[in-house]
Amino acid sequence: MFYRGKFADGGDGREMAAKRQRTVDPGSSFYGGSTGSNFMYNPSPYGYVSQPPPPPPFPVVRLRGLPFDCTETDVAEFFHGLDIVDVLFVHKGGKFTGEGFCVLGYPLQVDFALQRNRQNMGRRYVEVFRSKRQEYYKAIANEVSDARGGSPRRSAPRAKSYDEGKDSAEHTGVLRLRGLPFSASKDDIMDFFKDFGLSEDSIHIVMNSEGRPSGEAYVEFASAEDSKAAMVKDRMTLGSRYIELFPSSHSEMEEAISRGR
Repeated sequence: MFYRGKFADGGDGREMAAKRQRTVDPGSSFYGGSTGSNFMYNPSPYGYVSQPPPPPPFPVVRLRGLPFDCTETDVAEFFHGLDIVDVLFVHKGGKFTGEGFCVLGYPLQVDFALQRNRQNMGRRYVEVFRSKRQEYYKAIANEVSDARGGSPRRSAPRAKSYDEGKDSAEHTGVLRLRGLPFSASKDDIMDFFKDFGLSEDSIHIVMNSEGRPSGEAYVEFASAEDSKAAMVKDRMTLGSRYIELFPSSHSEMEEAISRGR
């Protein structure tokens, strides 16, 4: 699943289901077939050999000045019309820095993305910069390491308001999930909460106005005690993404679901 916009030519088979894993897998090509050992050529009568064309640049931009309540859906709307393959938010010491990376569907789309530089997202203007594959990979490694406890930043205290807000919220048996891979299925979420015996009917993946996954979902637990116990999964990883959990309510869940219909 990925965002299909007016700059996409369609039919290239690039799917959100393999978005980040495919971009970081050294054994596969982000752009399609490799031009390695399968490249064929004929000797030139003029004494030189044709060379394969260089690979296109990796289509990623860096964002700065993002609102601190920014979601992947907000980034997708900011770049409306472009193919969004992945969105990665950068954290430091457990807190969102206001920076992020956005991988696009095609190298040409980077130029279109740069045209959004200093345009507003909510009340804040966002700066858009060219970036490189290595910078994006390094950011992924830092986020995954942090979420798995492999970085000393993991033990750093989060923002006081962040912790207090979650700890003091009343549990009603409903949790909101944020930061889901766009390709996440109900089965993936059931496996994430495998200790709680969830059913498919208790999981509600939120869609955006275009009918695509928004990166958020709501989960109904058997009781408020179960939803509170499930908070131990907050900021644990699903695939290569860590998931944020928030106590919610049935009314908030129903409102979010209805917005995506």
